[in-house]
Amino acid sequence: MRMKSSWLTRNLAILTIVSLAQDAASELLYPLLPILLTGVIGAAPLALGLIEGCAEAAAGFTKLYSGKASDRLGRKPFVVAGYGVAGIGKIFVIAATAWPLFFLGRVVDRIGKGLRSTPRDALIHDSVEKEHLGKAFGFHRMGDNLGAVIGPLLALGGLALLNGDVRKVAVWAIIPAFISTFFTFFIKDKTRIEIKATQQPTNAGPLPTSLKRAIAILVLIQLTNIPDALLLLRLHNIGFSTKGVVLAYVLFSAVTMLLAFPGGYLADKFSPHAVYAAGLVAFALAYFTLGYTSSHVIAIGALILYGFFPALTDGVGKAWIAGLSKKEQKGKAQGAYQASMNFAVLGAGIWGGLLWTQKGRELPLMLAAAGALVGAVLLIVENFRNRR
Repeated sequence: MRMKSSWLTRNLAILTIVSLAQDAASELLYPLLPILLTGVIGAAPLALGLIEGCAEAAAGFTKLYSGKASDRLGRKPFVVAGYGVAGIGKIFVIAATAWPLFFLGRVVDRIGKGLRSTPRDALIHDSVEKEHLGKAFGFHRMGDNLGAVIGPLLALGGLALLNGDVRKVAVWAIIPAFISTFFTFFIKDKTRIEIKATQQPTNAGPLPTSLKRAIAILVLIQLTNIPDALLLLRLHNIGFSTKGVVLAYVLFSAVTMLLAFPGGYLADKFSPHAVYAAGLVAFALAYFTLGYTSSHVIAIGALILYGFFPALTDGVGKAWIAGLSKKEQKGKAQGAYQASMNFAVLGAGIWGGLLWTQKGRELPLMLAAAGALVGAVLLIVENFRNRR
C-alpha cells in the first residue's frame, strides 16, 4: 500500500532555505538603509520615505502580473528571476553614491520580490495537500523569520568588526543573496508539464466570491497596520539606543520565527479566522502598550507580544487564500491577495506617518490598535457566519 507523502516536501524545504538566505540578506541591509542614504550618500530623510513607498508600490504591481502569469507559464522562471533581480537591486543599493541609483536599487529589489512572491507561494500550494497548507506556509514563514534574525545580527557583528563602516558591512548582503538565487535552480515545477499535458483552462475567469470576500476583509484590516518602522522609531523616542532598537527588532523576529509553524498548525486544526483574530488581538495589546509606556522593560514585553501578530497572520493569510482558490488560479489568487495587501500597507504608512508627524506618536498607535480589535471581531463574526 502506498504511504501518504509528508507535508514537508522537497520544494517546500528548498523554498524555505531560499527565503531564509534572501531574508538574511534583506534584513542585514534594511537597518543600514537610513544610514546609507542620509549619512553616507547625504540625501534628505524625506527621500527615504519616497523611495520606500515607490518600492512597495512597484512590488504590488509586479505581484499582480507574476501570480497570474505563473498559472500559464509555470512558477520556476518567475521564482528564479525574482530572486536574481532582487540580488541585482541590492548591488545597486550598496554601490550607490547618489540617491537616484539608491532609488533604482530599491525599486529593482522590490520588483524582484514582486516577481517571486506569488509564484513561490503558488508553488508551495502546488506542493502540499490542502489540509496541510497552514503547516506548510507556517514552516516557510519560520525559515523566513530565521533569516530576519540572522541578518540584523550579522549587521551588528559587521559594524563592530569593521569599525562602523556601513558600506563595507552592506557588501556582506551579497553573499546570502547569491546563495538564495543558487538554490532556486533546484526547484521542481510541474505546472508547465501539467498545462501541456492536460490543456487546462486559463485563469481568465473571475475569482470565487468567497475568495474575493476574504481578500476584502483582510485588506480592510491591513489598512490599520502602520509600518513596523514607526514602532522602531517609538522605541528610539523612549530612549533606546540604535543598537538597542536593532536588538529589539531581532527579538521580535525571533518570537515570530518560533511561533510561525505552531500558528499554521492551529489554522489547519481549527480555523484560519480564529488564528488570524488571535494575532490581531496580540497586535492591539502591543500597540496600546507601546503607545502609553515609557518603560524599556514594558516596551520589550510589548514587542515580544507583537511578535505573535505576524506569526499568526502572515502564513495563515496565505494558506487561507490558497485554500479558497481554484486549481487553475493559484497564482492569480495569491497575486490579487498579496498585491492588495501591499497597497494597503502603503495606505497605512501614509496615514500613520501623517498622524505621527502632526498629532504626536500616541494617536496613530491607538487608532491602529482599535482597528485591529475591530478586525478581530469581524473575523470571529465571519467564522460563525461560515459555519451556519
